[in-house]
Amino acid sequence: MDVQKRIAQQIRQVLLFFVLLGGSLVCSETWRYSVAEEMEIGSFIANVIKDMDSSVEDLATRRARVIFDDYKPYLRLDQQTGNLLLNEQLDREALCDITEPCILHFQVLFENPLQFFRAELLIEDINDHIPMFLDENILLKISEGTTPGTSFQMDSAQDLDVGRNSVQTYTISPNPYFHLSIQDSDDGRRYPELVIDQSLDREKEPELILTLTASDGGSPPRSGTALIQVVVLDINDNAPEFERPVYEVQVPENSPVDSLIITVSATDLDAGINGELAYSFSHISRDVRKTFEIHPISGNIHLKTILDFEIIQSYTINIQATDGGGLSGKSVIIVQVVDVNDNPPEIAMTSLTGLIPENSSPEMVVAVFSIRDKDSGDNGRMICSIQDNLPFLLKPTFKNFYMLVTEHPLDREIRTEYTLTITITDFGTPRLKTTHNVTVEISDVNDNAPAFSQTSYTLSVRENNSPALHIGSVSATDRDSGSNAQLTYSLLPPQDPHLPLASLVSINADNGQLFALRALDFEALQAFEFRVGATDRGSPALSSQALVRVVVLDDNDNSPFVLYPLQNASAPCTELVPRAAEPGYLVTKVVAVDRDSGQNAWLSFQLLKASEPGLFGVWAHNGEVRTARLLSERDAARHRLVVRVKDNGEPPLSASVTLHVLLVDGFSQPYLPLPEVAPDRAQADSLTVYLVIALASVSSLFLFSVLVFVAVRLCRRNRAAPSSVPEGHFPGHLVDISGTGTLSQSYQYEVCLKEGSGTNDFKFLQSIKHNHQRTVNDTG
Repeated sequence: MDVQKRIAQQIRQVLLFFVLLGGSLVCSETWRYSVAEEMEIGSFIANVIKDMDSSVEDLATRRARVIFDDYKPYLRLDQQTGNLLLNEQLDREALCDITEPCILHFQVLFENPLQFFRAELLIEDINDHIPMFLDENILLKISEGTTPGTSFQMDSAQDLDVGRNSVQTYTISPNPYFHLSIQDSDDGRRYPELVIDQSLDREKEPELILTLTASDGGSPPRSGTALIQVVVLDINDNAPEFERPVYEVQVPENSPVDSLIITVSATDLDAGINGELAYSFSHISRDVRKTFEIHPISGNIHLKTILDFEIIQSYTINIQATDGGGLSGKSVIIVQVVDVNDNPPEIAMTSLTGLIPENSSPEMVVAVFSIRDKDSGDNGRMICSIQDNLPFLLKPTFKNFYMLVTEHPLDREIRTEYTLTITITDFGTPRLKTTHNVTVEISDVNDNAPAFSQTSYTLSVRENNSPALHIGSVSATDRDSGSNAQLTYSLLPPQDPHLPLASLVSINADNGQLFALRALDFEALQAFEFRVGATDRGSPALSSQALVRVVVLDDNDNSPFVLYPLQNASAPCTELVPRAAEPGYLVTKVVAVDRDSGQNAWLSFQLLKASEPGLFGVWAHNGEVRTARLLSERDAARHRLVVRVKDNGEPPLSASVTLHVLLVDGFSQPYLPLPEVAPDRAQADSLTVYLVIALASVSSLFLFSVLVFVAVRLCRRNRAAPSSVPEGHFPGHLVDISGTGTLSQSYQYEVCLKEGSGTNDFKFLQSIKHNHQRTVNDTG
């Protein structure tokens, strides 16, 4: 017993602590309002702004609302004006039955900060019900020997109204035998008694019919009637008597229907029919009549319906035993309903925020709810809890209200959703509990910048690509969600101001695909770099960058170009070869380049056509054209060679050049016939012919001037030196080509005048350098 007392004392201390804690949030003053029942919906009750130190703007910003103890929306709060308006028609009799006054308790709840205002709503009764007798036909059996002044208790009329609107008076139709006496019962009800004014005479009037009228005190008053049938019996001078004037019994509320509650018993000293007793209820309420029934012979009282302690805690049953002579005895049964733990705790959500930002401050209110248990005592005491290891806390506030708040800031990237189970357990036996799941979603905040899958990307594209060619993609991800994770790709301004990036590539803003806007040319641009950015759509937006390098791959798109001999000259170039040239004599060198690179620029030379096959040959790697054998007098003086220059690409490209070779006996030969002109050249326009003639004339004059100058110098030297000039050689640099095209070395030739020659012929001698092999330079 001592242990139980200590536990009870500790529990009372905890409850006192929660009451004191919640009391700091509650206004101590209680607002009181009243309204008549059955008023129209939307009727004005009061204005809460006048009762509190606040403004109309606070009603909306602080989410003011009205909460009744039974959670029903009897009133609604107009947040624009602060008026309390009737939300539904109120029936005082349905809400409070006969309880007077009829008061509904409610709270006005404000959030941010949380604050409660207690209020009461008094439901005023109107006269909307008429008095009604449960039995409209009342049978009274009265012995003729009944002395005047004897009273007979009548069932009271039932009127659902209260106060002045309830039953106030009873009247009976005029008659010489009876009058009415109004009595007050223990429960405050008034009931009539029929009092005999004079003795009855069965021989004169064996039966009387009276009208009993019950009137209320409303304005205008309402009334109801019942017929009393009085049957006059023979004399019965002993009334029944119960064993006890008051019976008390306790019945558990979970007792099954038809359970025996109690058995009452009465005795009558009379014999025969006057001693036979019948048990019945007397002027009982509707609740008693629908809950209990009595056996008229045995006096057993049984349950007709299930008891509910939470609705009615006790019943007062008036019983009577009536003998065959019409006399009756009275007694009272007091039934105490014993509470059992048959109601699980209940939870009512007042406010719920299902979506909270991940950067919310600690102790942010997620939900406000209240709990209750209809049971009483330990059966109605409750404890509320949630799961452990969650970043949420339960805080008690006012009465049975709790707040669910966050314990610390949340991170959506770690967990996007929490399902909290609120468990309410009572202290009854057995313990009952109720669970309620609350799902809290964490809304995203833009706290993560996009991240590329690579810090740098290298893409390859072959030149001469088609416009709008997809050359690659960049990809970035964002740990956020929604618009915070929707990325937009863009090209960043290049660091090289001369790089026309906007005309080279474009990027798909949605998926990061890169496209070449125009055909790229390897010979113009081998590679270029730029940076791309990925920006999310959060506020503020976050972004990141990545480096993209585009390498242009060479394609064999350039044919070899012949630098020498020139092919666009107005007159074909003629190479002079002395007939005395030895095999391997260098006639000329075809010089060509290729703008491509790598193997696409590796050039090879081939002799396609020759007017006299076998006389000349072309070296495949350097393009040198040399004599293949000794020349003879029978060889034609004019020769036409077609040399093809081919690269090593795939497919290979080539170019051809036409060489004109003239065999001469010496450089002093006055007749230098022109080579045959191709049929297409003979049809050239007159301007080209004139230019060729002009160039030939100028060349002839120049050559003639050189010869004259040389002859004059020799004559002067002969006069100055009497000795004859010995036959010999003197070097002269006639051709010197270096560092261009494929001709990488210099060639030197010796020229001399033959002594005693009448025509002063020039003679080609062999090259000073005997190594005629050359290498082809890579021009890629």
